[in-house]
Amino acid sequence: MKRKRRDVDLQTVEQQDLEPLQDDKSSDLEEEEEEEEEEEDDGNKTSGKKSNVMEKKRKVDVRVTGTLKLSRRELYKPPTSEELNQLKETENLFHSSLLRMQIEELLKEVELKEKKRKAVDTFLHEVNDLLNKIPSTEQVNITDQSWLPKDVKVPFLQVPYNVKGKFQYLPPSSTKVIGSYLLGTCIKPQINVDVAVIMPAEILQTKDNFNQRYLRKRALYLVHIAHHLSKNKIFGSVKFGYFNSNHLKPILYLSPQGKDEKLVTVRLHPCAPASFFKLTRFHPSRNNIRVSWFLDQENAVGGNNDPPTPHYNNSILIDLVMEQHLNFLFNIATDFPGMKDGIEILKVWLLQREFNKGYGSFNGFLASMLVAYLLSKRKLNKMMSGYQVLRNVLQFLAVTDLSQNGISLFQGTDDSAPSLADFHQAFEVVFVDPSGFVNLCAEMTASKYKQIQYEAQKSMEILDNKTVDGFEMLLMTRKHFIQTFDHVFFLKNLVKLQKGCKKMKLLNELIDHGGNYIVAILPHLLSLLTHGLGQRVHLLSHSLIQTSEWPIDADPPKHKDSKHLSFGLLLNPRISMNILEKGPAANTPKAAEFREFWGENSELRRFQDGSICEAVLWKGGNISDCRRIPEQIIKYLLHRHMDLPNSTVCYAGDLLDTLFKVDKGSAGFEERSINVVKSYDDLSRKLWNLNGLPLNVTAVQGTHPVFRYTDVFPPEPVKPDYSYYKRDKENKCLLPSEDKPCPVYLPALKVICHMEGSGKWPQNKDAIQRIKAAFHIRLGHLLDQQHELTCQPSATHVDVYKDGFVFRIQVAYHREPLILKEMQTPDGMLKYRDTEESFQLEWETVYLPYLTSTLHGLQQQHSAYSGTCRLAKRWISAQLLSTEVGEECIDLLAAYLFTQPEPYSPLASPQTGFLRFLNLLSTFDWRINPLIVNLNGEIKDTEYAEIKNNFSAARIQLPVMFIATPNERKTSIWTKRRPSAPILQRLIELASQSLQILESQLLDPTDNHDLKMVFRPPLEIYDVVIHLNPKHIPRYLEAVDKPKVTYCRGTLKRNAAVKFLKLPVVDYDPVQRYLHELKSAFGEFALFFYDAHGGNLIGVLWKPQAFAPQPFKTSHVNARMLETRENGLQSIPNVEAIIEDFEILGAGLVKSIEARTEKWKI
Repeated sequence: MKRKRRDVDLQTVEQQDLEPLQDDKSSDLEEEEEEEEEEEDDGNKTSGKKSNVMEKKRKVDVRVTGTLKLSRRELYKPPTSEELNQLKETENLFHSSLLRMQIEELLKEVELKEKKRKAVDTFLHEVNDLLNKIPSTEQVNITDQSWLPKDVKVPFLQVPYNVKGKFQYLPPSSTKVIGSYLLGTCIKPQINVDVAVIMPAEILQTKDNFNQRYLRKRALYLVHIAHHLSKNKIFGSVKFGYFNSNHLKPILYLSPQGKDEKLVTVRLHPCAPASFFKLTRFHPSRNNIRVSWFLDQENAVGGNNDPPTPHYNNSILIDLVMEQHLNFLFNIATDFPGMKDGIEILKVWLLQREFNKGYGSFNGFLASMLVAYLLSKRKLNKMMSGYQVLRNVLQFLAVTDLSQNGISLFQGTDDSAPSLADFHQAFEVVFVDPSGFVNLCAEMTASKYKQIQYEAQKSMEILDNKTVDGFEMLLMTRKHFIQTFDHVFFLKNLVKLQKGCKKMKLLNELIDHGGNYIVAILPHLLSLLTHGLGQRVHLLSHSLIQTSEWPIDADPPKHKDSKHLSFGLLLNPRISMNILEKGPAANTPKAAEFREFWGENSELRRFQDGSICEAVLWKGGNISDCRRIPEQIIKYLLHRHMDLPNSTVCYAGDLLDTLFKVDKGSAGFEERSINVVKSYDDLSRKLWNLNGLPLNVTAVQGTHPVFRYTDVFPPEPVKPDYSYYKRDKENKCLLPSEDKPCPVYLPALKVICHMEGSGKWPQNKDAIQRIKAAFHIRLGHLLDQQHELTCQPSATHVDVYKDGFVFRIQVAYHREPLILKEMQTPDGMLKYRDTEESFQLEWETVYLPYLTSTLHGLQQQHSAYSGTCRLAKRWISAQLLSTEVGEECIDLLAAYLFTQPEPYSPLASPQTGFLRFLNLLSTFDWRINPLIVNLNGEIKDTEYAEIKNNFSAARIQLPVMFIATPNERKTSIWTKRRPSAPILQRLIELASQSLQILESQLLDPTDNHDLKMVFRPPLEIYDVVIHLNPKHIPRYLEAVDKPKVTYCRGTLKRNAAVKFLKLPVVDYDPVQRYLHELKSAFGEFALFFYDAHGGNLIGVLWKPQAFAPQPFKTSHVNARMLETRENGLQSIPNVEAIIEDFEILGAGLVKSIEARTEKWKI
């Protein structure tokens, strides 16, 4: 996996400062005027990229800013009435001046500039002239298509092919610009101008509403237009496409030639004259597609049994009312400047949530009509600002369920118009237009509307939350599908959905949708899964079906050409992993329905309360398996009710769990953590209840990551095979045997044991150490005597072997850090000053216990926190950066995703948590913002500003990555030493690349991707790579790529009998020892990087400043050689000797050394 090198290199690690991560002071001055060429480039950007205008750096006109000076009189003159009105308006309409400025800048950025608008107008006039010059054709049967040019294919799936009717091309009776361009609400980067091409009434017949005649004439009309326009050189591209991805409504896309090609796209919509058809023909309960014709039977005669075709009817109606809709919106927008701004902001909101494109989308036109509806209901007034329009629309969407209670703009008294009940019977979501016949949400599924409603609710919460930047979260942050949902799954090989339509008897829906089996079955599929998943999910939704434009000489895309359907689940973490689905009581009507729905999986079970109910039991051996229960449900239901084989379902909910599977028979990582914590809790109780201690135990606190459930590979119980060790009789301990593979890695789980205060505690630090050593000996003796635990005391701790784990107990005295800070001045004054020793002790006995207990509580609230941390740590370690970023720092970064998930919903999936972790690393602006992790909600809303102000004032003295917590608001102790500026820059780059690759893999179910790709480190940046012997890597099984050859590490089965029991070798990892020696001996020459979890290589990066020739000094000859130069005798690093020393130091451990670059040559 190739990755780009940034300007900031890892080699500049020494003498570093904050300059690479500080803002350029000149960036505070921004010029509002843009060059037109820059505007074009902005227009060419894909919609997936954020165009944050607040962060763009522009040139500063020194001549203007240098001469702009205000006299004292001008500076202090009272505000004018206009300024006072503006201030009052800002307070009432925008709530803050900053928000007003942000929205004004956003609108300037997305609006089309006047110069470009003139160019678009010119292009539209040219298109109109060309349309009027296209020659007519002779009248032929619709099925007689021999007259069609060979270089243009009909953009319509003509199935069945035979249809009655005549077609003749005549020039359009008129062409009219419709849509957002005339209203002034179109936004960049994609400017689409819709043009209604009114077909003359002479080419239409009164019965064209039947059997797709009208729709096929539209398509043939487009073919003739496309043939003639494609020959003209003013067009850069002429393509066909589907309007809102509806295959019944092809349109023509025209782009200008030259530099304006990507500026604008004109979309031609052939339409019938508004008065040609009676609207009552297209009542939702009317049929306009004969079953016999659709089935290609000989006598295509309509009957009373033909089903209604509401979606087909609606697609024709839209053509008839396009001009009416434009006039309606134009009248509404009169004297309402806030409407234009509000619609533009709403379009940005929809764009960032991927709601605005595709079949059943909530596009800008729908947003405009909704604003008009709210104005008609007096929920908006014409004095409101664009921001207030946005708030009111979001509030309306949040509380109004259009799938249950539709709304209507129709205010007429026509009795023939359908009622809302008629619309609800035909459509899932109902929003009726002013004509009273068109449902503007006809193609939208109820599930998609539920997602829009959910997003509106979340957006309102964000706007009311003073601790987050609502503008940034709502309008500048792109919400990607894969990061929005906890689990996603895909249906591929969509042609198999035809079987589902047949089994569910969806012939009527197929007729209504013109044979499109995907959109016909989709609402039923969503309804089925929603019912089956029940309370396990908060939300089930799907991505919108989108069909790209295609060349006019190509056949239109078929339904089977769609690659896949994407679905997302927002899980309810408290219920989603339940293995038992309890149904209704036996022998009831609902029980029969339950059995019919679940089939052979349903069975009668007796529950603890004595009730006998239907129930479904799912497989769930451990917590990791329980996370897959939604997958089991989905696959089962689709197979049972739609005949879809499991191979068509690609579930991407826990694909990264394979990184943590060490042994087939081992327990899941959650169970392993729980076992450790249970053993620790028991040990804690034993310590509390020990008899014979001179002082009472006041607190027992674990500090190892496993106690906060964030250890990447939680330890398993170990019973050592003593044949792999040799006994040291003098020290009464075991040592690794030299002739066998390195024994199993057994970590020491640190536990802080606080003793009560007493006047007998000495006030001398050396005396305190001796007292603590005595406590360690006493603790070991009492635990052995009273609880028969194997203990090994030392001066600094006592190791306790319990249940196969080793707990390292360290006694703490609460006043010891204060005593270490004491210092006496020459005049006898006693002062307190932080020292390295006091900080380290506070870290171990105060900060870490507090953090561990707090994050332990966070894990109890959010079950996905543990998995998110483990994935994040595994990824950082895999990049060989585990020694450069503290574990506590990673834990807090992950905690931030749970304490402040905005703009997303709270996490319930480790995989999604990892994606958001990468997104946080790559997008957070560490230069100008502190990361505030509000653990337990202890930081009040009003205190956020104080933390940010303190951070800004002291930025230069603070770490490059600043993390504030409730107890550490002014200093970031967790990132005080690491990461450095170059390491952080490297992390940002790696996170950005990894996120891009991983998202593309997870969103493409058509191929079996290697998801471990982002966990393999790029080695091209390293100068030397030291390859290690896996025989002496005790954690080799934890490697990303599981080894083919494994080694026995000297462990017995848990039930094995042993003759004697001694403390096994603890915390023994030869690679870490070797790494420590390398850094001690050669730290001035190079940086060393290693994957602590089974890595088989060490990356070495030379420090450039160490290779600068230095004057010869007898005290500075380590790993150097002498050279005679112009300045005399100079010493330079002896690289060959250093590399040779690498091998000598690692004799037996080092397999080979590879020098990859020659940058070290001087």
